[in-house]
Amino acid sequence: MQASYVEVRIILKNLHYPVDKQNLIQQAIKHGASRIVIEDLKSIPDREYTSSVNVVKEFGGKLLKWS
Repeated sequence: MQASYVEVRIILKNLHYPVDKQNLIQQAIKHGASRIVIEDLKSIPDREYTSSVNVVKEFGGKLLKWS
């Protein structure tokens, strides 16, 4: 199953940047991200992210655009 683009954007807009991958996952959990989003976040590269746009780019084609 793929994460919803809308859900990911809602979760990511509430996070504090810059953030590394581990803190990104922890913050997403804290803000109510679904299991699917958390699993997809675990698959992105382990680096520092400066904005939600940077994170979404790492998802590539994994997001369902209209869910």
